[in-house]
Amino acid sequence: MKFNILRTDKDSKARTGIIKTSHGEIETPIFMPVGTLGSVKGVHQRELKDDIKAQIILGNTYHLYLRPGLDVLKKAGGLHGFMNWEGPILTDSGGYQVFSLAANRKLTSEGAVFKSHIDGSTHLFTPENVVDIQRTIGSDIMMAFDECAPYPSEYDYAKKSLDLTHQWLDRGLTHFANTESNYGHYQTFFPIVQGSVFKDLRIKSAEFVASKNCFGNAIGGLAVGEPAHEMYEVIEVVNNILPLDKPRYLMGVGTPANILESIALGIDMFDCVMPTRNGRNGMIFTSEGTINLRNEKWKDDFSVIDPNGTSFVDKTYTKAYLRHLVICKEMLGAQIASIHNLAFYLDLVKQARENINDGTFNEWKNVMVKQTSQRL
Repeated sequence: MKFNILRTDKDSKARTGIIKTSHGEIETPIFMPVGTLGSVKGVHQRELKDDIKAQIILGNTYHLYLRPGLDVLKKAGGLHGFMNWEGPILTDSGGYQVFSLAANRKLTSEGAVFKSHIDGSTHLFTPENVVDIQRTIGSDIMMAFDECAPYPSEYDYAKKSLDLTHQWLDRGLTHFANTESNYGHYQTFFPIVQGSVFKDLRIKSAEFVASKNCFGNAIGGLAVGEPAHEMYEVIEVVNNILPLDKPRYLMGVGTPANILESIALGIDMFDCVMPTRNGRNGMIFTSEGTINLRNEKWKDDFSVIDPNGTSFVDKTYTKAYLRHLVICKEMLGAQIASIHNLAFYLDLVKQARENINDGTFNEWKNVMVKQTSQRL
């Protein structure tokens, strides 16, 4: 696996690059559609590849471990074979899901004991078995098992949480080094910088993570309720420490404006459920601003979803028709909205790459942040 930086913007820390994996190349900055259960909700693999032009997608360790289970995934030859996806896959370690079950889990130095949200059965995740699970899933990029501290957190809690995350990182890295891929392709391991919004903790974590010299690094624990300016401040502090020559992944972020501002701060990889989850509920992201299709004003608007859209749905369906489907809870409405929003996000980062390469990123970014933040 390799990461090559192609161009760095003259007016910001934005850069373009290519990550080379066993399942193909990824152009950065990149947005990764979330396929929690081995499925980007409502979207066929054909659409992901040909229309949305996804270069990498996500799976989730917690959810795939519970369903369909490791036996099924192993028999299928891993998640790639199970879902018939030939491109790269990244898997979240499940840490966020486990820790969102605050009432149904217990943390120890060994790991996290939790109860399944499906049937209440008890399970244990450790830094070691989370590596093993991701080996069975067969993702190209696997994440370290961490604790995502809630926002807001008391300083003492955030510090104890960070110490536990660092202990788990050392154990996970050791186990990763002592195991091999189950399916013959190369897998890599990303540690995660934590520390809530406390700058001294974020500096400590970034230095600890950077010292591990992994292929890439992630920033977690943001976009969990903190103001946007605090998120950007944390990203800037962390990126001043994380090595320049390794990809940086900002987990779970976010709005189009969040993504553009974070690219300017040096982030290379993003994921978020917002395009699909919000789309299913009638929120459409466009080049001209955000549309809430539930508003009456779109009832008889027969213009296309986005005049600058790149997806086939933008050329096929009108706002009025899509609104009708969403209001009636027709499955096709959720599909159209998801395809459009994902295609918009992927086109947005493509435009970002083009403007970085052309030396026009900062000017373009400032215009697009303003446009995409408008409520139409």
